[in-house]
Amino acid sequence: MLVRILPLLLAAPCLGQDVLWYRQPARVWFEALPAGNGRLGAMVFGGAATERLQLNEDSIWAGEKRDRINPLARQALPEVRRLLSSGKLREAESLADKALIATPRRMPPYQPLGDLQLRFPGHEAFQDYRRELDLSTAIVRVTYRSGDVRYTREVFASAPDQAIVIRLTASKPRSLRFIAGLSREADAKASASAGRIDLDGEAMAHGAGYQGERPTGVRFHAVLKIFPEGGQLITKGAELQLEGADAATLILVAATSFRHPAPLERCNLELEWKKRDYSSMRAAHIADYRRLYDRVVLRLGGARASHLPTDERLELVRQGGSDTALEVLYFQYARYLLLSSSRPGAMPANLQGLWNEQLAPPWESKYTININTEMNYWPAEVLNLPETHEALFDLIDRAREDGRHVARAMYGAGGFVLHHNTDLWGDAVPIDGVRSGIWPTGGAWLSLHFWEHYAYAPDRDFLARRAYPVLKEAAEFFLDTLVEDGKGHLVVSPSISPENRYRTRDGITASLCMGCSMDNQILDTLFRRVIEAGRILRLDAPFRERVENARKRLIPLQTGRYGQIREWAEDYDEPEPGHRHFSHLFALYPGDQITPRGTPELARAARISLERRLASGGGQTGWSQAWVVNFWARLEESEKAHQAVVTLLRRSTGPNLFDTHPAGKSFVFQIDGNFGGAAGMAEMLIQSHAGEVALLPALPAAWRDGEVKGLRVRGGMEVDMHWSGGRLREVVLHPKADASFRLRAPKGQNFLEGRAPVYTLHAKPGAEWKLMLQ
Repeated sequence: MLVRILPLLLAAPCLGQDVLWYRQPARVWFEALPAGNGRLGAMVFGGAATERLQLNEDSIWAGEKRDRINPLARQALPEVRRLLSSGKLREAESLADKALIATPRRMPPYQPLGDLQLRFPGHEAFQDYRRELDLSTAIVRVTYRSGDVRYTREVFASAPDQAIVIRLTASKPRSLRFIAGLSREADAKASASAGRIDLDGEAMAHGAGYQGERPTGVRFHAVLKIFPEGGQLITKGAELQLEGADAATLILVAATSFRHPAPLERCNLELEWKKRDYSSMRAAHIADYRRLYDRVVLRLGGARASHLPTDERLELVRQGGSDTALEVLYFQYARYLLLSSSRPGAMPANLQGLWNEQLAPPWESKYTININTEMNYWPAEVLNLPETHEALFDLIDRAREDGRHVARAMYGAGGFVLHHNTDLWGDAVPIDGVRSGIWPTGGAWLSLHFWEHYAYAPDRDFLARRAYPVLKEAAEFFLDTLVEDGKGHLVVSPSISPENRYRTRDGITASLCMGCSMDNQILDTLFRRVIEAGRILRLDAPFRERVENARKRLIPLQTGRYGQIREWAEDYDEPEPGHRHFSHLFALYPGDQITPRGTPELARAARISLERRLASGGGQTGWSQAWVVNFWARLEESEKAHQAVVTLLRRSTGPNLFDTHPAGKSFVFQIDGNFGGAAGMAEMLIQSHAGEVALLPALPAAWRDGEVKGLRVRGGMEVDMHWSGGRLREVVLHPKADASFRLRAPKGQNFLEGRAPVYTLHAKPGAEWKLMLQ
C-alpha cells in the first residue's frame, strides 16, 4: 500500500566504519592521508619525530595563457581530410602531426605548493601510535605516546576559513616542543619573522619535455602562522621554534596570481580575518562538511567496523579475502575525495584530484577530457554532491573562450571545441601527438555534464542560463565541421577512438580516422539533449531542425564480425585487443543508447565487446576497471559488477585507498578510478537513465542485506532503500520536483501496490512516500 510517511531513519553508522586508520606513520606519499577544501590540500604523513604535510593550491600551474594554435592548421586541415577519405592513412597522420598539433606540443603542469615540516626533538621513540582519517568529520588525527606524554595532532582543510588548520596538544603542561619550516623543491624561498613563516615563489616547468621552454608561471605565496598556548616562540633563520608550550594552533593560508594580483597581500588579509579560536574553526569546518557528506549513508549486512587497520584489511582482500565494510569505506571515501577536491569557486578535480607532490607529475596532472575528467564527476549527482559539479562548469565556461578561438582559427567553424586535454586556463588545442591529441569531441562530452545536472534537479533557470548555451554552442561546432563519408553519413574527421589504433586489411596500423563510434555516440547524445532542451525552453526551432537533420545522418551503432559493437566505421582488426579504453561502449555507460530491455541485441553486442576486451587483458588501469564496474551494472550482471569492484580493490588501490595507474614497473596516482568505482557501486543500487528508476538492478550476493539513504535519480528525487535476503523490502521516495516516476522492482519482485514489477508514481515536492515490495 502507498502511504505518506516521515523520512526513513536509517540507523546511525557503526562507530568507526567511516575511518581509515593505520598503526604506523606514512613512509611514502601513497600512504599519506589527504585533506582538502577544494582549493587547498595537504597529504599528512603523520611522522612522530618529523611530520610532513605535502601542500597543494589548485591554481599553481607552471605556465601561462597563450595562443597555441599551429599556424599551419587551417590550411592543412582539408588536406588531412582528403588523405583520410582516400585511404592514405600514414600520409594523413604525418601531416596532422606536423600541422595540427599545437605549438608547443605540451600543456603546462599542475605543481605542488610545497611542504610543511614539523620536527619534534626526542620523539624518535614512541608507542601506542595511531593515524586516522575520519570521513565523518574530514579530520586527520595522529596520536602517540613519547615517554610519559601523549601527543595529539589534528589536521583539516577548512572551506569556511579557506585554510589548513593544525592543532598540536600534549597531555602534560609545557611538554610541546617543535620546529616548523616551509620549503619547496625549487622556485620558492622561505623566510620567518613575528610568529609566521612565508613561502614565496613562482611555478616553473621542469622535466625533459620543457628544455628550452620555461614560460612565466603562476606566482604564489603561502603563510604559516603559529598561535602558541604558553611557551616561547623563537625565530631561527627561515624556521620557527616553539619551546615549552601546552598546545599550539597552526594556520596555513595561500594565494596565487591566478586569482589575486598581489598574493602576499591576499594572505595577510586572510590571516586578519581568522580571529576565531580553534574550537570555533573546527566546529565551522565540521558543520560545513557534514551538511554535504551526511546526505548519503550506505550500510551492508555483515559490514562491521574492522579491528584491523585499513592497509591490513586491503592486504587481506588482495590475498583473496572479502570485506564488504571496506567496500563501503571505499564508496564513502570517494565522496570525501570529491568534496575535498571540488568545491564551488575552486578548480575542478584534475587527474590527481587536488593532491600532487611532483614538479613534473605524470601527464602534467591536468584535465584529460577523453574519459578521466568526466569520470571524476560521474558520482556527483547520484551520490548527492551536485555542488561539486560547479567547479567543472566554471572551467568549461572559461575554456569556451579559447574553444571558440580554436574553432574559428583552426576549423573555420562556429561554436566551441575542446580536444583531449585542457588546463587551468582552458586551453582548447590538440596536444601531444596524433594518437591522443586529434580528438575534437572533448568539449561535446563535457557539455553533457550540464544536462546531467539539470536532469537530476530540473531547474528551467539553470537550463536556460547555463546548460543550454553550452550545449548549443558545442553542437554548432559540429554542424559546421561534420563531413560526408561518401556513404550518406556525416562524420567527424579527422578524429581518433581515444588513444587506440586499428589495423586495415592492407596491414596498415593507424589512429587517425573518420567517424569513430565514440564520436557518433557522443554527438547523438549531444544532439538529443540540445533538441530536448530547446523544446523545454521553446527556443530555436530552426536550429533544432538543423540538429535533428544532422543527427539522422550520423552513423548508427553497428556490430562487427564477432557480434561486437564496432569501434570504428569499418570492422577493423585491433592491434591491441585488450586496450584500456572502452570508448565504443560510451552508449552503454555513461550514455543511454544501449539498455538490456530497450535494445537487447545491442546490449548483447556490448557484452561481447566487453568480454573480448577483458579476455585480452583490458581493465588493467584503475579508471579502466572502474568503468567496467559501471558496464556490468548497466547490463544488470550483479556478480560480475561486484567482482569488478573487488578487482579494483585488489589490483588498483594503494594503502591509503588512492586509485593507482601502472607506469612502467611502478604505479602512479590517478583519482578517476576512485570516483568511477563509487559511481559503479551506485549503479548497482539504482539506475535512472532508461526512462525509469530501476531499484537494486545489480545487487550481488555479497550485498544481500543492507540499506542506503539519499541516492538521487534523474527527474528530481532522492531514494532510500532497505533490503534483506537479497530482496528489496521497502523504498522511501523524496520527490524534489513535480513529476511522474516509473519505478522498476528488482528481478523477481513486485510492488504490493498493483502487484506488478512496475509502478508509476505521480509525485509532488515535499511529500515522502513509502512503497513495500513482495
